Amino acid sequence: MGYTIDRIPLGDRRLRAFVDVPWSLFRGDPHWTPPLRAELLGSRLLGLTGLLTSAHPYHRTADVTHFVARDGRTLLGRVSAAVNRRYNDHHGVEIGFFGFFDVCEDLRVATGLLDRCREWLVARGMKTMRGPGCYSNATHEPYQGVLIDGFDAPPTVELTHNPPYYGEYLERYGLKKAKDYHAYRIEIAPASERLRRVATAVRRRRRIETRPIDMRRLRDEVGRIVEIYNEAWSDNWGFLPLTDAEAETIADSLRLVADSGLLRFAFVNGEPAAVLGAVPDPNVPLRPRWNRFADLDVVRALRLMRTRRRIPRTRLMFFGVRPRFRRLGVDAVLYLEVLDHALRRGYATCEPSLLLEDNELILRASSFMGGVRYKTWRIYEMLL
Repeated sequence: MGYTIDRIPLGDRRLRAFVDVPWSLFRGDPHWTPPLRAELLGSRLLGLTGLLTSAHPYHRTADVTHFVARDGRTLLGRVSAAVNRRYNDHHGVEIGFFGFFDVCEDLRVATGLLDRCREWLVARGMKTMRGPGCYSNATHEPYQGVLIDGFDAPPTVELTHNPPYYGEYLERYGLKKAKDYHAYRIEIAPASERLRRVATAVRRRRRIETRPIDMRRLRDEVGRIVEIYNEAWSDNWGFLPLTDAEAETIADSLRLVADSGLLRFAFVNGEPAAVLGAVPDPNVPLRPRWNRFADLDVVRALRLMRTRRRIPRTRLMFFGVRPRFRRLGVDAVLYLEVLDHALRRGYATCEPSLLLEDNELILRASSFMGGVRYKTWRIYEMLL
């Protein structure tokens, strides 16, 4: 098979082909679910600033490019290359990232794409190549790593699905494991008496107040989430503080799916102490129908809006406690309230993810809540 690789800069119309690559590769796959094209290319109608557009705040402190492999009109693969200057400055490193990695079952094509990515990063003075991710691997970015375990179930929102050969190809190229992320599946059931006792005792001992997110003041509320996130996650591998501009894009995406009862704050003596954020999984209604009309963004978005209050599956996306409020039992209080809400609304399952492999505290908590590990993603890196 002959093929060519085109480099596509930010703002180029050919980015539509870049977005279409996985639609071609995964056609008919019962588990793969893509984001709306507007999440990448932008849409005024849906109020989304596309990540692949220069208007997205990511590009204020990053340089990116994109590569597409094709054989004539047949799309064979894609990859992006990025230098996230803010990430490198924050960590004092010279890491270049590869992302949006999708490829047909042909090692030559995968190697060609990675070679082009590597050459671009070397030309910009990077010492390490890490990925895949979205553009890069900061903790708040979606679509981290490649799936290496759990291929028999669909991913929840902002998580990747791929064939098993992806990991094999990356390792044959010379990339080594940098970090694993896990997902747990929890069957939602009434809280144990132990959890209720703990939460009751905590409330008696501490002046703890909780409330759901106020959707009428969503941008202000997301700002409060960012404040807690930037302190609670600061020691995590791959952490990068969220900016105000990034918070605005998060607020815009939450409007489509948020159930305020699954997003809750805890305050200790009136001070923001913790946040728990779960969302109904939009991947359920957004799953492709493999029909040109049914897979239009507008149709998929309408399907989401029509069914968003009947989605049985949730993803626990963040659960953070500011350091000075840890070990007070605030997490138990928040979890119990969200669990009770989930039961009232008829949610069936919850997936805590992406959980760092060495974050023993959250892994134990997921097991304590009845979770079973069922998916693992891996991020790779190599010296350049």
